[in-house]
Amino acid sequence: MPDLNIKQNIDLAEFTNFKIGGPAKFFIEVKTKEELKEAVKWAGEKKEKIFILGGGSNILINDRGINGLVIKLSNDDFLIKGQRLDCGAGAILSKVSSLAISHNLSGLEWIVGIPKATIGGAVRGNAEAFNVAMSDIIETVEVYDALKNKFKTLSNKDCGFSYRASIFKKKNNYIIWSAILKLKNENPEIIKNLVNKSIEFRGKNYPKLPSAGSVFKNIPVKLIEQNNPRLLEEIRKRGITRLDNVGAGMLIDMLGLKGKTIGGAKVSLEHANHIVNTGKATAEDVVTLISYIKQQVRDKLDIQLEEEIQYFGF
Repeated sequence: MPDLNIKQNIDLAEFTNFKIGGPAKFFIEVKTKEELKEAVKWAGEKKEKIFILGGGSNILINDRGINGLVIKLSNDDFLIKGQRLDCGAGAILSKVSSLAISHNLSGLEWIVGIPKATIGGAVRGNAEAFNVAMSDIIETVEVYDALKNKFKTLSNKDCGFSYRASIFKKKNNYIIWSAILKLKNENPEIIKNLVNKSIEFRGKNYPKLPSAGSVFKNIPVKLIEQNNPRLLEEIRKRGITRLDNVGAGMLIDMLGLKGKTIGGAKVSLEHANHIVNTGKATAEDVVTLISYIKQQVRDKLDIQLEEEIQYFGF
């Protein structure tokens, strides 16, 4: 039985890209399966809620902190087995991508430039860019079922992937532990071009100030067509970059909301679907700004935005 190093009142802001949030009542980093099982058991005995933390790249933590046990997954090992990558949930996506690229394996080029994101978080949210999603490369996912106290392996189909979603957002008793990615061999020049495309796009469109990536999910074209046909005509004049979805940032930009500020939170000037921390932003500032954006888009465009960002401890 591992000796659990559970800490108290640990500041969580530094564990996130946003640099926002209060302390965790209890906090532990786990690297082994036994540590995870014992941490979950400890929380059960103490009647404390469990919160799973990965790289903190797409989350907003409550200013009051987290009333429970925050388990940070630090099983960050990963290795190549032919065309497959066996990755711990805590493995940093950018490092995994670099290893794959160095072996001329294609499928992760779109990840280059995403800071701190982990395999576990990317699987849970079915991360995607440039029309490539995690669901396209996931072969299996190993999870810990906290209710049944056992590890089991799920197939890609078992994961219930959809746009920015998976079964793991519905079944909180499933804690993602590892994943096997199936990639493909590719010409190094093709891989290089895809990497450069990703770097160029993020260098041009992603803010330099702390942010949590895309705040809102993109909107299905069919929904816009149903709710506001005139809006769809205007969007088409500007050029739709996706076959099925319209970027939320385009709608926010159309309303002139770039630069809109509430407290220390600001709609990014580089990308309207990003909110940045200008230095002293609170979670309340961000939540208020998100609510304002949703209200403006709803009232003026008849479109209801849905958050992609995950609220932690609200």
